[in-house]
Amino acid sequence: MRVIFLTHNFPRFPGDVSGAFLAVLAKGLQARGIDVRVIAPSDAGEIGPPQLEGIPVRRVRYASPAGEHLAYRGTMADAARTPRGGLAAWSLIRALRRAACEELEEGADLIHAHWWIPAGIATPRSCPAVVTVHGTDAALLERSSAARWLARGVFRRAAVVTAVSASAGEKVRRFTGREVNADHIQPMPVQTERFGIRGRGGEGLIVVGRLTVQKRVELAIRALARVDRPGIPLTILGDGPERSRLESLVTDLGLAGRVRFLGAQPAERVAAALAGADLALFPAAGEGFGLAAAEALMVGVPVVACHDGGGVLTVVPESGAGRRAEPSPESLARATSDLLADPGARDAAWFAGQRWRDELSPAHAAAACERWYQEALGG
Repeated sequence: MRVIFLTHNFPRFPGDVSGAFLAVLAKGLQARGIDVRVIAPSDAGEIGPPQLEGIPVRRVRYASPAGEHLAYRGTMADAARTPRGGLAAWSLIRALRRAACEELEEGADLIHAHWWIPAGIATPRSCPAVVTVHGTDAALLERSSAARWLARGVFRRAAVVTAVSASAGEKVRRFTGREVNADHIQPMPVQTERFGIRGRGGEGLIVVGRLTVQKRVELAIRALARVDRPGIPLTILGDGPERSRLESLVTDLGLAGRVRFLGAQPAERVAAALAGADLALFPAAGEGFGLAAAEALMVGVPVVACHDGGGVLTVVPESGAGRRAEPSPESLARATSDLLADPGARDAAWFAGQRWRDELSPAHAAAACERWYQEALGG
């Protein structure tokens, strides 16, 4: 079976964090004998090598080098709202569709579109397709009536629609009418073997995630000043458009000596940093799944999330291994202080992580995908 991953977000080089879970999934599928090929956009004119760690990748050009800035940065939705960005988005969809049609002519059996926009829209109408909703695209359904109108057509044509969490699947049902049943819910995988050693702790709080408005890292920074643990440090792993503003906030709050910005890091460094943390903060709103929270639990690190966190509430419990807070610095600080003072929290987190080591393994996710592909092909 030959499957085309159609996506706007796939690693550009070894160690790239953009869409890294899709590379893990592709390798898991390859291990099951499935021929996976990837179509993704170029980045600022760079198409990169034709393979990434054994996975064939075709990067499509869709604008001038200066205009190819929609993908890989977590800012596509905002950029596409401008006239220039809207034109670039439409050019990207057309370029993805052309490449997909060519791959189908060369013998591909089906398309697996990751994110209903732009990949789902770009999927040729005549082929079997699986469309997976991740998170940002589910949130877009909630915010935009135009997006709901576009998405209904995508989901109506798709043979199978899946989601990374029950929360994301419920948004699909509520706003488009397409059901996403339990057999079609599967989080994206990670290299779970990196998270098999119990963390030592002792290095304070940690936030892992892209620095965008939706991730609300500002809440974690403001909560730090209120946590009942004088001097405890905060490490922030991730990069994005909010970084300079967040760095200024740290300075303004007098926390420069307690907050470290380490930028985006490859998976092995994320695992090591989580293992050293005492507690992970996940203040994001409307998350598709909350992979970083599951990764923390896998190394035995408790997690605080917010009540409006979306899919992450599937991962973070209200007690034991986690706490849930209102999205305010005061509430987040109280939950953090409470969890830090709980002597059983790390044991509970390690126990909870056992489930995610199984469910997020590449083998488990690939087996789910293969079932979807057989379903899409009528098998």
